Amino acid sequence: MFSKILIANRGEIAVRIIRACKEMGVATVAVYSEADKNALHVALADQSYCIGGAEASESYLNEERIISAAILSGAQAIHPGYGFLSENAHFARLCRKNGIVFIGPDPESMERLSDKAVLKELISDTGLTVIPGTKALSSVEEAKKAAEKIGYPVMLKACAGGGGRGIRLIKSPDEIEENYNQASSEAISAFGDGSLYLEKYVFPARHVELQILADEQGNCVCLGDRDCSLQRRNQKLVEETPSPAVNAEQRAEIIGLATEAVKKIGYVGAGTLEFLLDCDGNFWFMEMNVRLQVEHCVTEMLTGFDIVKWQIRIAAGIPLNFTQKDVKLRGSAIECRINAKGCGTLEMLHVPGGPSVRFDTCLIEGTQVSPYYDSLLGKLIVYAKTWEETLRKMNASLCELVIDGIETNIEEQLAIIDDDRFISGDYDLTFMGNR
Repeated sequence: MFSKILIANRGEIAVRIIRACKEMGVATVAVYSEADKNALHVALADQSYCIGGAEASESYLNEERIISAAILSGAQAIHPGYGFLSENAHFARLCRKNGIVFIGPDPESMERLSDKAVLKELISDTGLTVIPGTKALSSVEEAKKAAEKIGYPVMLKACAGGGGRGIRLIKSPDEIEENYNQASSEAISAFGDGSLYLEKYVFPARHVELQILADEQGNCVCLGDRDCSLQRRNQKLVEETPSPAVNAEQRAEIIGLATEAVKKIGYVGAGTLEFLLDCDGNFWFMEMNVRLQVEHCVTEMLTGFDIVKWQIRIAAGIPLNFTQKDVKLRGSAIECRINAKGCGTLEMLHVPGGPSVRFDTCLIEGTQVSPYYDSLLGKLIVYAKTWEETLRKMNASLCELVIDGIETNIEEQLAIIDDDRFISGDYDLTFMGNR
C-alpha cells in the first residue's frame, strides 16, 4: 500500500479523496492554484504546493508542475479525481516515467478506451449492443455522408469527450457544418482533442450506467446501476440508484454482460459503462468512462462499498476481496448536484444531518466561487429502505441545506424531486427540456 498520495485536483473531489486516504492511514499532498490558496482541500492535506495561476491551464492541467510536486513531496502515487488529467494518457505515462503510480488505468488502456469510436469497435465483440455510429471523422463532408447512411437524427460527439462537452444533436443536413465546427472547437478547448464521431440518436431513452471495479488479477464486480436521465444540456443534475426503469431480470442480464465485457477488454480500475435504455427495454452501449464518476457516491450509499478506497487498493495491486454475490442492491439512494449560479462568497453554511444523509462539498465560510472552474459546490446524497422514504428524506435535506452568499440551484432541485414524473419514475432524457 502507498504511504503518501498526491491529489491532482481541487474542490469537493479533492476533499473526498483526502478523507479516504486519511481513513486508510495514507498521507496526502494537495496541489492548488493561486485562486485556491484558502481552499478546504489545501487545509486538510498533510502537505500542499502552489502550482500556478488561477487558470486551469496554468495549474491543474500543468503536468510538469504536478509531477514536480509529487517528486518533491515524496508521493508514491497520484490520484487525478475526475476531470482535468483523469483521462489523460500522456499524464499517466509521465507518471510512470517518473516512477509514480497513476491511480487509474494504464496509459495504453486509456488510449484505447477513451477514444469512444475505437471503444465501440472493441465492445461490439463482447455481446453488448452498440449504438450504430462511425469511427473518428476527418471532415465535415465525411460527417455528412455518414449521417445520410446512419439516418437522421444523429448525435455528433467528441471522441475524447465527457461531462456533456462536444456534443450536438443534428436533425438535418444543413445543421452539420456549423455544429461540427462548434463541437470540434469545444472539444479542443476541453480535452485538447477536436476529433468527432457520429452515432444514431436513440429516442426516447433513459441514461443508465453501470459502476464496475476490476483488479489486476482478472476479477470484475459491478456495483449496480444508476439512472442519470435528469440532465440539462448533457450535464447531469440528479442521479438515483437503482434505476426505476430496470427490473431485476434486466439488471441481472446487463450486469452479467457488462462484467464479462470488461474482462474481455482487459480493463483494470474503477470505470463506468454508459447506456441508453430505449422504451422497449433494450440497452444500447454509448461509452465507458475510465475514471471516477462525479456520481460515484450515490452508489456508495446504496451498496456500502467505498469506490475511492478500492481505486487506491487496485492501483496498489490489491485484489478485490468480494464477489458479485456480495453486492446487495437493497433500498434506494438519490443524489442532487448543488451548483453555483454565479460567482460569490460563502457567508453561512448549514449542512443537513441525520441517518444516511451525506453532503460531499468543499465549502467553508469565506469560500469564493470564481469563474475559473466548474460550478459544482457539492453533492447531496440520501439513502432509505424504500423509494418513498428516500424521496421524503431528500426533500427534507434540500430544505435544510443553507448556502448564503452564493446563488444556487437548490430550489430547482426541490422542484425536480416534487415533479409527478420524477415521483412516478416515468421520465427520460427529455425531462428538463419540458420544464
